Amino acid sequence: MKDKKKHSFPRVLMVGYNGANNTGAEALLLSDIEDVRCILGPETKITVPTLNEKNLSRYLKENQHIRIVPISSVYFAALRRLVREHDLILLVEGSTYMDTWSSALLWAFLWTTRCAHALGKPCLAYAVDAGELSSSNQRRVERIASTTDLIITRSQAAMNRLRSYGVTAPIQVTADNALTFQVNSGDEGFLLKIWPEASQGIVGFAVVDFYLWPVVIRPWGYRHNCYRWPYYYSRDRERRQSSEKLARCYASLADGVIEKHGKSVALIAMEQLDEPLAQKIQGYMVHQQQARIFSSREYHASQMTILLRSLDLLVTSRYHASILSLAAQVPQIAVGHDLRLRSFYQELGLKNDFFIDHCSSNREELLVSRLEKLLAVPEEVREILHRGYQEHLAAAQRNRLLLREFIHGWGWKVQT
Repeated sequence: MKDKKKHSFPRVLMVGYNGANNTGAEALLLSDIEDVRCILGPETKITVPTLNEKNLSRYLKENQHIRIVPISSVYFAALRRLVREHDLILLVEGSTYMDTWSSALLWAFLWTTRCAHALGKPCLAYAVDAGELSSSNQRRVERIASTTDLIITRSQAAMNRLRSYGVTAPIQVTADNALTFQVNSGDEGFLLKIWPEASQGIVGFAVVDFYLWPVVIRPWGYRHNCYRWPYYYSRDRERRQSSEKLARCYASLADGVIEKHGKSVALIAMEQLDEPLAQKIQGYMVHQQQARIFSSREYHASQMTILLRSLDLLVTSRYHASILSLAAQVPQIAVGHDLRLRSFYQELGLKNDFFIDHCSSNREELLVSRLEKLLAVPEEVREILHRGYQEHLAAAQRNRLLLREFIHGWGWKVQT
């Protein structure tokens, strides 16, 4: 038992990928806030830092208990100040220990951890993941993540990777907290209202332009390649050609779904950054009028989750599209480029049949054959997904219990 803090209720700092118009990050943040409020009470003071205050304010409203703090893309001083001002530090981004998207994102979480340790503040990585890391980043993770008071990973594979990197902090294994995300009852009929033409069924494509990543740090570059200064997408002639090939592959697949099966096609941008690829796919389609783009820039997490759960079939490169659709046991195929979807499909028992590496030379052929199989006989996959959902939901519900034990262990009063 740690010594009691000065405050009866801790001031909570939640550091994640907030304000990027990312459906998964939005669902996670809202679920995590609900957990904190359930344990500490609705009047708990919670601070959420963000690079984009306007985007974050779309789904998180400031009040006397919730504070949104804009920070600079060069974040070191701001994060240290915020850690100093708070009593309890939570890392709430799923992709915490990986550099697939950007080393800068990884360094933000490691810097927060380092500041918390130096200032004697309890730090919890809350239902996070671990993926591929460069050798230098592996050393950083080993050194800094080991000072975390508790790491909760959302898969056994993530824990194994952290241990292989040399992380010695206490680790518990649960499941992704977005599985506990609750949709708004008022959103239930929104899809039929805005898209009545899709009454014959919908096949969804949650797409990612793999050839933009990782974001790299540069003092200057082309404006159209700038994510947010000083971060720029990885882009060259070969990557642009690969991106074009990917768009044409999905356009051909979408046209086949419409022609052979009479389904409508939802092009799903789980993050605003996916929208240009979705637009390109629709532009290459013959049957453009039977496809519609749903972007996290326009639709909030509750609406996007309802869309995902309304699909007849999902082709996804987004981890959280798979997670948020799982409650409805939507048959799905993954086209993955990092370890998260691969590990998740391994846990579900779908990896051998329905996971396709994005670099596969016969990617389009595999997609066509798997898609036809699922549309013809979805029942056996639905049974597998039902079992997987029950197991993962039960594991995700342990997150709140572990958070309660952690907070109580630091001497704060928790709700009964």
